Amino acid sequence: MTSILAALGFAAAAHGAATPDSMRVAVEARIKAVPGAIVAVSYVDLASSDALHINADDSFHAASTMKVPVMVELFRQVERGQLSLDRKILLANEFHSIVDGSTYSLNASDDSDSLVYKRVGTQVPVRDLLESMITRSSNLATNALIEIVGAEKANATAHALGAKNIRVLRGVEDGKAFDKGLNNTTTSRDLAVILTAIAQHHAASPKSCDQMVDILSRQEFNDAIPAGLPPGTRVAHKTGSITAVQHDAAIVYPAKGRPYVLVVLTRNIPDEKVAKSLIADISRIVYERR
Repeated sequence: MTSILAALGFAAAAHGAATPDSMRVAVEARIKAVPGAIVAVSYVDLASSDALHINADDSFHAASTMKVPVMVELFRQVERGQLSLDRKILLANEFHSIVDGSTYSLNASDDSDSLVYKRVGTQVPVRDLLESMITRSSNLATNALIEIVGAEKANATAHALGAKNIRVLRGVEDGKAFDKGLNNTTTSRDLAVILTAIAQHHAASPKSCDQMVDILSRQEFNDAIPAGLPPGTRVAHKTGSITAVQHDAAIVYPAKGRPYVLVVLTRNIPDEKVAKSLIADISRIVYERR
C-alpha cells in the first residue's frame, strides 16, 4: 500500500503541515488509480471546522453500515425504558419480507458470524446480539434486533440526527425486497453525521454514546481504515460489504492530535483486496495530511 502512495508522489506529511486542499488532491489521485472505482469520502475534524467531502451525497448500498443507526435507536429505547440490554429474547431464524410478509431465513455460511446460529432456539440477551451485530457484523443478530427496535424507527432517528438521505428499510437478505430495489442506502455524509453525533454525545446520552464507541472499538474486521493508521490507534468503526462493494465508517482517536470521523464508501471494485487497499490508503492520506 505504501508503494502505491509513493508511486503517486504522496510523501508522508508532518502533522499540521498539509492543508485540506492537499488532502483532497491526494485522495482524488489515489481514487483515480483504481479504474472504474466509484468512491465517496467524508472527513470531519471533531474539534474544528476542517472537513473534506468527495461525492458525499451520492447514494450507495449501505451494506452493514446500516447497523450503526440500528444500534443508536436501540440505545435510545434503552434510555426510554422500552428495552433492556439484559432482556433475553428467543432467537429464531425466521423473518418477514417487507414486500409481502412472506418468511425467509438466513444461511450461516453466508454470514460473517456463524456462531450465532448455534444459539437459535435459545434465550439470548440483547447485549450479546448487539455485540455480534457490530463487532462481527452478524446478519442473524441484526435481523433479530431490527424486529425489536424497528427499521422505521432506526431510520427516523438517523434523520432526526441530521442524516437526511440514509434509508434503513429492512433487515438483511430480504431477497424479495432486493429484487424490487428496496435496499438500505446511505451517503458518506450521512454516516459521518451519525458517527459525529455519537462521538460528540448527541446521538443519545453521554453514557450510551460512550458505550457505542466502546462496542465500535471492538470491531474485529480491521483491514480497511485501521490498516492505514499507526498500530495501536483507537478506531471505533463499522465495515460493510456486498459484491463489489466495500465500506468503512470510523471515529479515529489518534495518539497525537484531535479525533476525527472518516467514512469511505466504494463500489464497482470487484476485487475485495483492491477495495480495502484503497480505503486503507485514503485513511493513511487523511491521517498524514489532517
